[in-house]
Amino acid sequence: MKVNRQNFLKTSAVLSAAAGFPSIIPASALGKNGKASPSNRVTVGAIGCGGRSGACIEYVRYDKSEVIATCDPNTERRVRKAQEWGAKSHYNDFRELIARDDLDAVHVATGDYWHVPISIAAAKAGKDVYCEKPLGLSLEQNLASRQIVDKYHRVFQYGTQQRSQQHLRMGIDLVLNGHIGDVKEVFVWAPQGGSGGSLATEPVPEGFDMNMWLGPAPEAPFSAARCLKGSGVWYNYDYAIGFIAGWGAHPVDQLQWWADELNLGIPVDYKTTGKIPTPDGLFNAATHWDMEAVYANGIKLWFTDTHTAMAKKQAPDIEKIGKFGNCTQFVGDKGWIAVSRSGLACSSEDIRRKAKDPGPRRLAPSTGGHGTDFINSVLSRKQPVANLESAIKSDTICHLGDIGIRTGEALKWDAKKETVVGSEAAVKMMHRDMRAPFDKLMI
Repeated sequence: MKVNRQNFLKTSAVLSAAAGFPSIIPASALGKNGKASPSNRVTVGAIGCGGRSGACIEYVRYDKSEVIATCDPNTERRVRKAQEWGAKSHYNDFRELIARDDLDAVHVATGDYWHVPISIAAAKAGKDVYCEKPLGLSLEQNLASRQIVDKYHRVFQYGTQQRSQQHLRMGIDLVLNGHIGDVKEVFVWAPQGGSGGSLATEPVPEGFDMNMWLGPAPEAPFSAARCLKGSGVWYNYDYAIGFIAGWGAHPVDQLQWWADELNLGIPVDYKTTGKIPTPDGLFNAATHWDMEAVYANGIKLWFTDTHTAMAKKQAPDIEKIGKFGNCTQFVGDKGWIAVSRSGLACSSEDIRRKAKDPGPRRLAPSTGGHGTDFINSVLSRKQPVANLESAIKSDTICHLGDIGIRTGEALKWDAKKETVVGSEAAVKMMHRDMRAPFDKLMI
């Protein structure tokens, strides 16, 4: 978008030689084979080159976008992904990447603790943002992220890709059009977390920048268990709050998609219990959770890990939908509808048959795959299917569950002030200290 064809060819040649990548430029880069010319493509930088970065292949395959650079404190990862996606540059420090004038957008697929700081920094630099779920490491970060859209006017896509799956949208459309009557309660479940994790430390390997990997997180020694395996950042409380948000983000997002259409906001009362591993392993985020929450209008939300959901058998006909390891089940006075990445289930076949033509009330559909929808939004300047405001709300539910587990208190949420009321301990937990100088990224 910011690079004309002539400069693109010059830059490609220089960077190819410097990086040791092949200097042959494919015909598609010249605007042939039906692909947009480089000056008309959205240029994306991939920040974080672990497992979730694999979604960036969608930008490579889409004719309106390309990945021009990768970034990761692990040299091997970023070089490998640059070669895989045809990117001509790779960086250790994301601040160097977002300073590029020819970069339009970033795809943030780091550990959770980096999501909001990097997203805000990218927005300040004038880049649009696709950020993996969950959103922030704290409620304070979630609320601060609002500036990405409100202050810097950037496009933001939340990485809850189930919004780009047609069957999930069809299921919620059925609910919105009254096919199960008035919704009385909603059951949500997601895979439980893990315990254990080796505490053994190791020397920092060559090509790994431990300081950049830690970023805003507390000082800690290197180990493969901490830094190279996904579970290290999924289940350690310095980097995440666990699967209550890490996986819970997906089915809770489906709940929020529905709630946004009805202007319900989020629940105001929360009671959550759960399990936190004993401190003899690396993993110390909640492994199991059991939340009962109530909206201002009286609708109840039950949010649990999958193991707890199957053990309690509280959700109607859960035996029929037990194959759904993650699920959002809407229960009305005339039946129920369950949506999951794995499928759509209904309390009756009559309801299911109406999915293709549910009625006049419809959720706005994605314009393609989740990455494609993001690129289309960058071009149109309209917010994508998984917008930031909805992400803030859904992730807040997850955080209130975690805080409830850790304080042992019933919590009350003030939607206008956007804070917990009546608990000093809970209010304190809305904040997380950040290691200098990375704390300045939030200012």
